[in-house]
Amino acid sequence: MAKKDYYEILGVSRDATEEEIKKAYRKLARQYHPDVNKSEDAQEKFKEINEAYEVLSNPEKRALYDKFGHAGVDPNSAGGFGQDFHQGNFDFGDFRGFDFGSDIFGDIFESFFGGMGRRENKGPVKGADVRYDLEITLEEAAFGAEKEIEIIRTETCVKCGGTGAKGNSLRNCPVCNGTGQIRHEKMTPFGRYINITTCSRCGGSGKIIEEPCNVCGGRGYTRVPRKVKIKIPQGVDTGAKLRISGEGEPGIRGGPPGDLYVVIHVKPHKLFVRQGDDLIYETYISFVQAALGDEIEIPTLNGKVKLRIPEGTQPDTRFRIKGEGMPRLKGYGRGDLHVKVNVVIPKKLNEKQKELLRKFAEISGEELAKHQKSFFDKMKDAFGV
Repeated sequence: MAKKDYYEILGVSRDATEEEIKKAYRKLARQYHPDVNKSEDAQEKFKEINEAYEVLSNPEKRALYDKFGHAGVDPNSAGGFGQDFHQGNFDFGDFRGFDFGSDIFGDIFESFFGGMGRRENKGPVKGADVRYDLEITLEEAAFGAEKEIEIIRTETCVKCGGTGAKGNSLRNCPVCNGTGQIRHEKMTPFGRYINITTCSRCGGSGKIIEEPCNVCGGRGYTRVPRKVKIKIPQGVDTGAKLRISGEGEPGIRGGPPGDLYVVIHVKPHKLFVRQGDDLIYETYISFVQAALGDEIEIPTLNGKVKLRIPEGTQPDTRFRIKGEGMPRLKGYGRGDLHVKVNVVIPKKLNEKQKELLRKFAEISGEELAKHQKSFFDKMKDAFGV
């Protein structure tokens, strides 16, 4: 059955202006709207009126219709442009007089030469990763530990099962009819161009919530605390990241959950300073110990050890105790403990100690400066007393 002429349907002439076409459409649409007109053919007539107006109200579509009739705007029509394009039967001479810089032709060429097939990703999406900063002691870093941490994570609402709706108040979106997508069609000389976008009413879910869940407020998820056990390996240092797979935020549309990354921070120690896999320890000895030598106790992470101080040890001398440092995280063995020795010079000596030191200096061939006069002696000399 041949289609009716669009101009005839709207009751306007072929040279009718846009305003005349619009006025005729409004009048007929009110007359044949199914909510107003209850006759049997009203719905079909209303459909014809809208189809005619869609073509004649668009300058490009109207131009194609005027030149090629229904075949110019209907890709399903026998011999229509959509069919001719795929069969290679186009004669671009037929398009003389058309503005190829217009929006419609821009859509055509974007579709066929670069925009074709691009669709919004609707597949599964992995959940976001979560970061947690954990502070541990040097001993825990050295020997390893097992810690239990608490993170706040997004989880599916138990009350509504993730729908966000209270009870059975979840309905298909009236805008996209539950598909989650809106299809925009344009008729072109190459056929029908379809642009698919996410429905703004339902956000692409295809569902709307009539009454939100009273637990999650319609979001479908809640923020809940969750305890996770963390195994600290031996030798970790500040800045190390431990990855716990699957303990991050939940995925979207069935995607896998993200991961939990625990960032390690080693607290400063009261005795040792860490330098990579080595430890630095600073101790003090007397000048007698430095001169005569001695054996002292040094603390380590594994307990106390003996360190021999040789005769004549100078201030700021460093000794290395092998294997008493930190375990190597990516390898075997341990670092070393470096002991820095500071020699303490006494600030106050009694007369006997001074006399012994003077004798030591005399035996050593050292000449000491004469004892400086006291303040009162200087006063006596000044006034000739």
